Amino acid sequence: MVELSSIIILGIFAQWLAWRIRIPAILPLILIGLLVGPLSSLITEDGHKILEPIFNEKYKIGLFPGEYLFYFVSLAIGIILFEGGLTLKRKEITHVGPVILKLITIGSLITFIGGGLAAHYIEQLSWPISFLFAGLIIVTGPTVIAPILQNVPLNRNVATVLKWEGILIDPIGALVAVLVFEFIQSSDGGVEFTSHALIQFFQILLIGLALGTIAAHVLYQLIKRAMVPHYLLNVFTLAFVLGVFVFSDVIAYESGLLTVVVMGMVLGNLDVPQLKEILSFKESLSVLLISILFILLAANINIEELELILTNWRSYALFGFVILVLRPLGVFISTRGSDLRTNEKIFISWVGPRGIVAAGIASLFGITLTRNGVPGAEYITPLVFMIVLGTVMINAATARLTARWLGVIQKASDGILIVGASLASRVIGKYLMDHDRHVVIIDNNSSNVKKAQDIGLEAFDVNIYTSDLTDQIELLDVGYMLAMTANADVNNFAVDRYGKVFGENGSFRLITPEELKKEKVSLPKQGLLTYTDDYLNLNEVARDFPEMHEIQLEHIDQLEEVMEKMNARNQRVPLFLRDTSGEIHIIPLDKKELKVAEGNLYLVYLGKKMETIDYPAVEKQLPEE
Repeated sequence: MVELSSIIILGIFAQWLAWRIRIPAILPLILIGLLVGPLSSLITEDGHKILEPIFNEKYKIGLFPGEYLFYFVSLAIGIILFEGGLTLKRKEITHVGPVILKLITIGSLITFIGGGLAAHYIEQLSWPISFLFAGLIIVTGPTVIAPILQNVPLNRNVATVLKWEGILIDPIGALVAVLVFEFIQSSDGGVEFTSHALIQFFQILLIGLALGTIAAHVLYQLIKRAMVPHYLLNVFTLAFVLGVFVFSDVIAYESGLLTVVVMGMVLGNLDVPQLKEILSFKESLSVLLISILFILLAANINIEELELILTNWRSYALFGFVILVLRPLGVFISTRGSDLRTNEKIFISWVGPRGIVAAGIASLFGITLTRNGVPGAEYITPLVFMIVLGTVMINAATARLTARWLGVIQKASDGILIVGASLASRVIGKYLMDHDRHVVIIDNNSSNVKKAQDIGLEAFDVNIYTSDLTDQIELLDVGYMLAMTANADVNNFAVDRYGKVFGENGSFRLITPEELKKEKVSLPKQGLLTYTDDYLNLNEVARDFPEMHEIQLEHIDQLEEVMEKMNARNQRVPLFLRDTSGEIHIIPLDKKELKVAEGNLYLVYLGKKMETIDYPAVEKQLPEE
């Protein structure tokens, strides 16, 4: 009981610590596992581990008897891979651009072939084990990339490439590793292309693809037809995935992993009702499983296995080849002819940490193949763990310094986050995007989010009250925040909670109907987007005239008079000033506080277009109505 509760407590503590200091969670998880596992055997009197995952007859300690650790790991990895498959969308692959597409295809192929050759000739492993190792190190993963990106303010090109590569390559790398593993199993650890081995391999491949696809459509129909009550949806999905996994293994031994990966990919690309809720539950479950899993897996490594790599120069040579040759080679070939500069390519080449999926599958396959007596299988787990720990530690420690040295850190946080995807928000966001500003719109109204995406805006279905907002890598260059929802409490919460995070250059909210009734002297001098129109007024104007316009001001003193006459007609809402350099200036309550250069100023407004103004007689510019 003490050991089980300690694993959960240590695992969640490691996750919290990783979040707090912004490092990949896999680093503290594996280090804790090694400390209570193989390294602890160096300090105990009789040489036993403090945490022994498999029951040890000699010392009469251990958590899982016999092969039960293998079963637990297998089911846990299946759930994690299913959740990873859910996140892979076809439309994301088609819109990420040729560079990222080449990285996850050509780059993966280079890593797979080069890694297999290197493991065979440098580490002197057998061909099957060498290419299994190569398949495992393809994966980077969002869980290790995200903390690095959140801690280092990279320019948008580099951040986008690293982010999408990490997301898309996770299930792809897992699929490659699973296929290699299945071939090794079907050929009994050899490389002979016997008819039996090929038939068994294609049997596993066929069953995995077919059963995964069928299972995904069955679950989709059950959910779509409301045959599962809402309160049972998440646990029913979990039970369904586990049932499919076990059923697949019964039909074709070791085909379960491939089946659930395919099932996740297919289901994630169907229009599944409540898919976000299922994903949220699976993510929470994955965090718990990962926390337990990696402490157990690291603790299960024996000190003798560590010595296989730590006292062997070949292992260090293989590690150096992977990070200094394979990764740069894959990046430079994949980005050939792209708009990326050389310094950006070098930085992407340097940042390639391996992640949770690689370590988890390596442990599962290592345990399975070692148990089956496949020669060299004992190297898989410690070698992959060395690659994972080494790349995470190096990248986490040197990413900021390397980015600064190579000049890929963004010069200014001038992106704009708009909270609320109403019609007015979308019109304003489109104007800002068309004027070369990075705009991100968030809302928990999926319909409004879809409308924003349809006009080319970067929009996400995010609940402002959850931690989803801080997990968005798209917000790395955001320095302005506009809270524009219909709910005053939400707007105030957004400014109070995230103003310092995303509003370093300014955070602004809409005025409330109650504030509109007050005297202007009692209103806050800073922090309001407009002092004349609340949410209702703004969206009524946007409904009748969904257009943004500019009118040139020859002198700042003309601003007050123009704004007054705009509001008098109630068909135009003055929003901000834009100068010739493209800088946006929110209009404060006291216009004297505006610090803008005279001449070539443009008042940007929403609504009905005004006629051309002939200065200085401002009154003549406004049409009679």
